[in-house]
Amino acid sequence: MLYLFSCSDLNHSLWIFLALFFVLFYEAINGFHDTANAVSTLIYTRAISAHIAVIMSGFFNFMGVLLGGLTVAYAIVHLLPNDLLLNTTSKNALSMVFSMLLAAIIWNLFTWYLCLPASSSHSLIGAIIGIGLTNAIVTGSSLLDALNIPKMTSVFLSLIFSPIIGLIIAGGLIFLLRYFLKNNKIFYRIHMTPLEREKIDGKKIPPLLIRIALILSSIGVSYAHGANDGQKGIGLIMLVLIGIAPASFLVNLHADKYEINYTKKTLNNLEEYYLKKTTNTLNETNNSVTNSQFYDFIKNIQSTKLLLKNISNYNKLSLKQRFQLRHFLLYISESIDRTVKSSNVSSKEKYFLIDSKKIILKTIEYAPMWIILIVALSLSIGTMIGWKRIVVTIGEKIGKKRMTYAQAMSAQITASFSIGIASYTGIPVSTTHILSSSVAGTMLIDGDGIQMKTVKNIALAWMLTLPVSILLSGFLYWMALFLI
Repeated sequence: MLYLFSCSDLNHSLWIFLALFFVLFYEAINGFHDTANAVSTLIYTRAISAHIAVIMSGFFNFMGVLLGGLTVAYAIVHLLPNDLLLNTTSKNALSMVFSMLLAAIIWNLFTWYLCLPASSSHSLIGAIIGIGLTNAIVTGSSLLDALNIPKMTSVFLSLIFSPIIGLIIAGGLIFLLRYFLKNNKIFYRIHMTPLEREKIDGKKIPPLLIRIALILSSIGVSYAHGANDGQKGIGLIMLVLIGIAPASFLVNLHADKYEINYTKKTLNNLEEYYLKKTTNTLNETNNSVTNSQFYDFIKNIQSTKLLLKNISNYNKLSLKQRFQLRHFLLYISESIDRTVKSSNVSSKEKYFLIDSKKIILKTIEYAPMWIILIVALSLSIGTMIGWKRIVVTIGEKIGKKRMTYAQAMSAQITASFSIGIASYTGIPVSTTHILSSSVAGTMLIDGDGIQMKTVKNIALAWMLTLPVSILLSGFLYWMALFLI
């Protein structure tokens, strides 16, 4: 980590330090803003005490970041077009970084103060969109080229549909639990609230098996939150460092000789595959458009091979060559995606192409361990502070009645599996919206009803987060261009 500052002048080192501080501050806010998603159900069902719940959540958030991978992290990085990220001056890079982070931090703190479980993911993505659009306006370039539209579309769809899916699945689980366990002599207590349990059985804590299930499902939410939202923090830091210190972070300079040779071998296999594909397509369909695309793919593969010829250490590449290598590998990755989506590719070929894509992207989709550790630490520390405001909203103000054990468990299981799957597939989703909508779904199916005022406020925050973040980051970026 210290090498970041050793090779820079004092002024540049200060900007790097401030940028890292802002990212970690954002991640800490994310922690205490979203902690309620994992601990509110535990606290309101009296499964464990609030302080133990928060410490446990912080630990498993830490583990989620540490073991969650980097798929979501680079979904965040690639929201900005590669040309905008790489073809920028140091001034523009600093302006982008601080405007984006400040916009997300301001909105997160504002909604936290109002006790609204708004989405940190929405605010971050909105801030990135605002940067791209404002840059296009300032430079006079096309608005369509200002953003990575395919990646943005998939992120938008996940953010829109994930709360709806959470509501339906959690409601479905409650329906099944009602159907199978309502008259069960052992597990009927699962549909009690803590107050009913105390009144009927004279005990404040849930039955043992129900308590274990609540704790395990809460651990699942904490771990999944760390794996998804923690990766966003990693992606943010990499976005910052690629923009401010490209020489050190455009490619993985710590890749060993074996990894580099494996990348070269994969490029050879891809070249051979596309040459064969070109010949077959020419003989079978005479499709000049398809062959023209394949020739472009092959040309880029060959350019990449030429760039890596006799290279056993990426440190030997000049800054210009590192830019070129990153550009070539991203283009090859996008070409593979287009090939996989075509109709004339077999299952075996798809497996080969997807595996090849993973191998070549390891050169540019990476994160040093120190970045993963400081993000994990920031998120877990943030998890242990400031959690009470949102906990009250989720625990008391969504449903008209207190939460039952079954409702808490159904909401947590739904959230942990939904966020876990999203993390594995590389989709950044909102932990807040999935869990709050899951709680609402359980209340609706159980017939308890929901507090419309709270739901309207949450929905308003949901609808406003993206446009406000876009406008705020765009305005801050425009101002920063004249100040920095």
